[in-house]
Amino acid sequence: MLKRAELWIEQNILQKKVLCEGCTLTDDLHAHGVETIFRKYCGEGTWAGTGGWEQDSHVADGTADETLYITDSEAVYRMMEQEGRYVLPYRHEGNQDAGFWGALYVIEKIEEVGYETLDMAYRRLSGLPWEILTTKRCIVRETIEDDTDSFYDIYAEPDITKYMEGLYADRAEEIAYIKDYREKVYSFYGYGMWTVLTKDGTVIGRAGINWREGFDLPELGFVIGVPWQRQGYAYEVCCAIVDYAREELGFDRLQALVMEGNGKSAALCRKLGFKWAEKVELEDGVYDLYRNGTKKIIDADGM
Repeated sequence: MLKRAELWIEQNILQKKVLCEGCTLTDDLHAHGVETIFRKYCGEGTWAGTGGWEQDSHVADGTADETLYITDSEAVYRMMEQEGRYVLPYRHEGNQDAGFWGALYVIEKIEEVGYETLDMAYRRLSGLPWEILTTKRCIVRETIEDDTDSFYDIYAEPDITKYMEGLYADRAEEIAYIKDYREKVYSFYGYGMWTVLTKDGTVIGRAGINWREGFDLPELGFVIGVPWQRQGYAYEVCCAIVDYAREELGFDRLQALVMEGNGKSAALCRKLGFKWAEKVELEDGVYDLYRNGTKKIIDADGM
């Protein structure tokens, strides 16, 4: 969670874009308990309110790792980047020539940015997972390497791997795969297969949205560990993901591929409003292809 924000912005732009009456960024940050510091550029390489970079208090007191730095200065951006800070460049009409090459994100309309946007940027830059959604009993968040042992416990059940591919035999390979997935899938798409946890932090499965090569619709995927099956978790979580896919990702239609003989998953798809479309033969077996429409799912107290 973002705890501190430092804005290193040229003074005129700071007054015009951030401290103006129409910008609610500062109020939104304060409402979420985020300490907000302003570093005004005063010309000739100096910033009001700071000493040298090395002597600045936010470095010495250990808060740097909890801070998101926002700057419109290419020089400050490069300095912070070299120091390993979590820095977000801000491009506006006065710095169009600034070279923010390599930046994962760039702000362009700071007056339209709020806490949630900055917190998501901070999490991505610092390696913390995004929390995607919550339901009555569950949290769905991005997968992290620490989930690996829980996944091996879940996939150790023969009922799980009977109808889906298992994990790597070598834990190190699975951890490397998760790390690569976080860097290349979450960072690029902003979605994927996520981890499902109960509100007390217990990992109980995975669910999410991905793309399968050769198909024209995004695919709903899910697996809930055997100890938590038949308690309504899969339906509860998948309902929320279907709604999230439509409302946040713009996916009005999804597909689900269920291996032939997997009656539980087929029943869940039907309960979610998916309709059987056709049989599909893939390399590892025959699947039933289901597709849904645009109807919003409201009841999440069932299966």
